[in-house]
Amino acid sequence: MSAQKKRNFKIEAFKHRVELDPNYAERTWKVLEHAIHEIYNHNASGLSFEELYRNAYNMVLHKYGEKLYTGLVNTMTGHLKEIARSIEAAQGDFFLEELNVKWGDHNKALQMIRDILMYMDRTFVHSSHKTPVHELGLNIWRDNIIHSSKIQTRLLDMLLDLIHRERTGEVINRGLMRNITKMLMDLGSSVYQEDFEKPFLEVSASFYSVESQQLIECCDCGEYLRKAERRLSEEIERVSHYLDVKSEVKITSVVEGEMIANHMQRLVHMENSGLVSMLVDDKYEDLSRMYNLFRRVPNGLSTIKDVMNSHLRETGKQLVSDPEKLKDPVDFVQNLLNEKDKYDKIISKAFNNDKTFQNALNSSFEYFINLNNRSPEFISLYVDDKLRKGLKGVSEEDVEVVLDKVMMLFRYLQEKDVFEKYYKQHLAKRLLSGKSVSDDTERSMIVKLKTECGYQFTSKLEGMFTDMKTSVDTMQGFYASQYSEIGDGPTLAVQVLTTGSWPTQPNAPCNLPAEIHVICEKFRTYYLGTHTGRRLTWQTNMGTADIKATFGMGQKHELNVSTYQMCILMLFNSVDRLTYGEIEQATEIPPSDLKRCLQSLACVKGKNVLRKEPMSKDIAEDDAFYFNDKFTSKFIKVKIGTVAAQKESEPEKQETRQRVEEDRKPQIEAAIVRIMKSRRVLDHNTIVTEVTSQLQSRFLPNPVVIKKRIESLIEREFLERDKADRKLYRYLA
Repeated sequence: MSAQKKRNFKIEAFKHRVELDPNYAERTWKVLEHAIHEIYNHNASGLSFEELYRNAYNMVLHKYGEKLYTGLVNTMTGHLKEIARSIEAAQGDFFLEELNVKWGDHNKALQMIRDILMYMDRTFVHSSHKTPVHELGLNIWRDNIIHSSKIQTRLLDMLLDLIHRERTGEVINRGLMRNITKMLMDLGSSVYQEDFEKPFLEVSASFYSVESQQLIECCDCGEYLRKAERRLSEEIERVSHYLDVKSEVKITSVVEGEMIANHMQRLVHMENSGLVSMLVDDKYEDLSRMYNLFRRVPNGLSTIKDVMNSHLRETGKQLVSDPEKLKDPVDFVQNLLNEKDKYDKIISKAFNNDKTFQNALNSSFEYFINLNNRSPEFISLYVDDKLRKGLKGVSEEDVEVVLDKVMMLFRYLQEKDVFEKYYKQHLAKRLLSGKSVSDDTERSMIVKLKTECGYQFTSKLEGMFTDMKTSVDTMQGFYASQYSEIGDGPTLAVQVLTTGSWPTQPNAPCNLPAEIHVICEKFRTYYLGTHTGRRLTWQTNMGTADIKATFGMGQKHELNVSTYQMCILMLFNSVDRLTYGEIEQATEIPPSDLKRCLQSLACVKGKNVLRKEPMSKDIAEDDAFYFNDKFTSKFIKVKIGTVAAQKESEPEKQETRQRVEEDRKPQIEAAIVRIMKSRRVLDHNTIVTEVTSQLQSRFLPNPVVIKKRIESLIEREFLERDKADRKLYRYLA
């Protein structure tokens, strides 16, 4: 089927000329002008809008658009000048109401005029690039009313006065204010900004500058912040009621600048009520308010953070260096944990869990915990206390909470290897004395350390648990093999400890009682017979014993004592009186341990199974000791501990520190070799930086020690100095 032929239509002009009445344009305009007057005089009901539209249409059609447009401008201008005089005549508060009424009338009139002149708007105005009717009406209103010399200043003054009255507590007509500011916005953003917003912001800045100065002189920090917050809310509410929404950012910025930014330093440092006072007294509401206000201004949060940081470092420094607080390691760590809990709560409740504050808190704790070189030891002692008795009857969840808190402090330590040394010693004592609150809790702690520091850190600790389990099996095997020979003699429980896994103890053997010595030898024979290539050394200073004792009046008790104390007490089976020298000679217990044991046996009330002459708290070398027949206790089982300082003595501290330093040497050397093997050639400073980076998870190596280890590696031909540049080192394969 063929496509239909497309037909084009064309409208042509009349071939003959149409003659127009020479007065047509003037006569038609008079009709339209009369209509505009009637509209402004509120007599529009008698007008035929259809006829008026047709007249305007014909004028444009017959090329009289310019006359129509010019006539409109002149007529509208004349009316608005009359309106301006009417507004100017209004007195007092009626001025704004008159302006508002006339603006409403003008808008209605403008709508009707635009409808009549719609054809002109769409054709003539568009083609001749003139201002559309509605916009034209707004511009003429702006020029003749708003920018009238007698109205402009008066309008601004009245608006600003009303806002000032509202700020000082008066109730104003917000509806009227909204209509007037809406009028300024409708006239164009530049009118709103130039004729109202800019002066409004300037006056506001001045108002808040004066008010803030008055408030800061008479209010404390918390009260000042409450008033600043209220002012900020009022301004935001004011914008929502009768200002342009874009004004919110500008006016809040003015309030923030005048009330917060200009007084930041004074507020945070205010005596007895500033930031430090709020932190000390846990004023979460005030702190939250300060955070929310300060975050709105440049450098606001960094100001809070810096003051908090310096206060925290100062209090932390006092905490870790106060001799009174160092007397009890458990209290020392508990104080640190309390401080951490306190600031965690502040950051959570008041600072919106802000990461920068959390980082600042961590940085401060790391700073002051490491000011005290005994922090690793004290944290280990705290764990020791909790795992011995502090967590009895506590739920599993609460145990985890305590351990997690300890791990948090552990992360701050720079010398984690020192903590490991002490932790190993304390764990050994707990395992060997059976004092641990639960195996599960012990293992949970080790898992946490392993997660934090890796397998190498905890491998020896896990080896200690393995030894304890293996020892139980070994003892079962021993008694099974010796069943017929042992009879009623003493019962032996041996824990066989692998030398590398357990903390090395000074081997100070003592003379065991004959009956104990016999069974120990039997065990040695059994053990070496079942394990080839091993050597056993008795650690008598680490053992315990249960012995039965009969006192005067036939009173029997079971005494739980250390191996050393057992050796001393067994001597009194054959004699009633022994001097200090005789006991020392018979047992060969080291003097420091012997004095502590005798102190426990003779000087502790309720545990004094021996008598000492002369009676005093300290042990002297010329003291004499007697079996105390008159000993009584309401308990059948009596535990006699050894008098011992919980913390290390000064020589012990030195020894531990020395062992730590020795253990660090191979680790530093291994790190140097690893780095040089991959890089081949490096200068001294880069090696120091990289070694520090690799080892800082365990400890912070001293650059002097690193230099010594490099020298040692050069001597052993792992490295060599570059012949041309002495600061360069080369790796020797």
